Amino acid sequence: MSRVFLKPQCSLSPASTAPMSSPPAVADGNKPPESFSLANILSENHENVEHPTAKDAPEEGTEGWDEESSGKPLVEGYCVECEDQPAQVNCETCADDYCEVCFAAQHRKGSRKRHATKPITGAVAKKAKPQNGAVKLSKSNEEEMDLEEENADNAAAQSGRADAHSPVPEVALSSQPKAGSPVGEWFVERSKYIPLRLTLGERKFLRLLEAAMQVSEYTDKIDTIGYGLSKAKRIVQQIRELCAILSGLVLAADYKQGQELFQDRDFESNSEFYQQIFELGRRHKIMNPDKMRTTYGKLIYLLQDSQTPEVKELLNFSCVGPIKTVHSVLEDHSALDLLRDPLVTVATMEIYSEGRSRREIQKDIKNKERAIEAIASRFERKGLSQENIRQCLYSIGDNHAFLRVNRDPCEKMIEYLKQYFDPLQAKDSKSSLAIRSGKGGARLSHDHAKQYAYVIQSLTLWREILHDMFQLWSLAEQDLLSENVPYRLRDTGQGLNRVQAAPKTSRLMHIILSRAQKSIGSWVGSSVIHMGDHNVPNALMFIDKYSQIYRILLPICTTMSQIPVVAEERPAVRSYLEDEFGSVENCRREILSDFFRHGFDGSGADNFYDAGSCIDGRLTSAWNWCSSLEKKRFFPVFLLTGFTGFDGDW
Repeated sequence: MSRVFLKPQCSLSPASTAPMSSPPAVADGNKPPESFSLANILSENHENVEHPTAKDAPEEGTEGWDEESSGKPLVEGYCVECEDQPAQVNCETCADDYCEVCFAAQHRKGSRKRHATKPITGAVAKKAKPQNGAVKLSKSNEEEMDLEEENADNAAAQSGRADAHSPVPEVALSSQPKAGSPVGEWFVERSKYIPLRLTLGERKFLRLLEAAMQVSEYTDKIDTIGYGLSKAKRIVQQIRELCAILSGLVLAADYKQGQELFQDRDFESNSEFYQQIFELGRRHKIMNPDKMRTTYGKLIYLLQDSQTPEVKELLNFSCVGPIKTVHSVLEDHSALDLLRDPLVTVATMEIYSEGRSRREIQKDIKNKERAIEAIASRFERKGLSQENIRQCLYSIGDNHAFLRVNRDPCEKMIEYLKQYFDPLQAKDSKSSLAIRSGKGGARLSHDHAKQYAYVIQSLTLWREILHDMFQLWSLAEQDLLSENVPYRLRDTGQGLNRVQAAPKTSRLMHIILSRAQKSIGSWVGSSVIHMGDHNVPNALMFIDKYSQIYRILLPICTTMSQIPVVAEERPAVRSYLEDEFGSVENCRREILSDFFRHGFDGSGADNFYDAGSCIDGRLTSAWNWCSSLEKKRFFPVFLLTGFTGFDGDW
């Protein structure tokens, strides 16, 4: 079989068609630059070939593409690592100044852990002692590091350093003051991130916003590839369409007010009204994470697009306004001393009914009502009525209710872990938390002591995240709605997503992680925080991920507490539990053992880097356990205690 070779057809300039022979050498060492042609580029003297525009380029800043530019020198008094936080600790061995978070991250393992340090004058040194019961690991376990941590640390640090000049507020580290104890600045700091409860009139506009967002197809028309109009024009068209729908709904709900607002049919003149309505939706979602599950994403993406310069120029008004918080309301009326009043703990406390008599409950209710009325009458002033003060106090109370539903299940699971399992050695095979990679779906290999430490540190981290959830949400919205941090539409393996860096949220997460590591005293597995990558594309996905923790833990806690009650009330159920599990306590222990082993085994993803032992992978493993609950032999026990699903009402 003969082969036919086609001669390539190419069009070259006259200079490039010359024979490729070396030009004559110059006698002296200063060789003149050769002309810029294909023949000279491919010749032996290609080093002397110079592009015609090269002589016009400036000589300064000629670093290669892979070299780091010199930039501005480090400002004295700031961390040498992140360069945007005040230095708090000086490492005498490294001879560098660090902030607390960067020092903990850089000196957590190996020989750096033994570096001598001293606090910097003027900086507050925070030394956290390990809690009682902290698990001490062997040296080999401490020095073990997952491949994911080695590969992803640099990427996480770079995403955390984006928008480096953005200030991040300090974290309130103290626990909630008890009734009768000095409150200090705890409520002042906490109230900066507590949204104000919606009034009755505001809830009417909230319903209109939800109705408008429900019928909107914003993300379907914007987050697509290959559309007729330019993206900026599509965004403006969709925002104007939504504002028109809102105008019509307001007009239908209150004709007089709608006529006054939209008499001229000018969106720009009513920009303040639209900002208020959009702010109501954002405020309501922060206070109630289980609400607006299908509409909040469209709302925040709409506001994100409205912040881009080209859209602002076409739209002629801004849709984004500041969130109204308890702190901002009281600060506007110079009433922040209200949050330092000793009665504020009683006025905002949550009253529990479990295991208490009706008389005790009624007594606490009366004490709370008296404290609210006393504070309202004491701090009433012009522009700040007693009803406004009550609204602020009720909003703080809503925050306590949020913590009870979201954070307290983490504390309850920690109590169950300490109650039923030994931290160092299992009493028998049924009490062992050891897992082996490849067995039962596990992708990690831990002995009992190591898995115990891994579980307790994961639950502690979740508790700390949920404790500061309102602050994380506030910073996440600042990152999402930032004009200086653009996003890019990218296929992350789960469809098109908006991939955007979240520097402020990432910074606070590293602070929370550092605090959790100190409280535990040791750390097992990876400490990588995914943010702005294909795992967690943006801050909205991060918030949505961690606001689901209570959906995992609360049903388990409810089932655990109801098993003894159901067994006592129904003899047939007790007989079933004793025949199947041996006893009621054995049933509870088996459920907890399975969750603590396979809810934290690194499973739930197709590859190591999407799950494993990283910070977000721990939550992925827990969700994977929830999806396989129906296959467990104790699933009927969940149904007997009233379990309906991990997405139900509890």
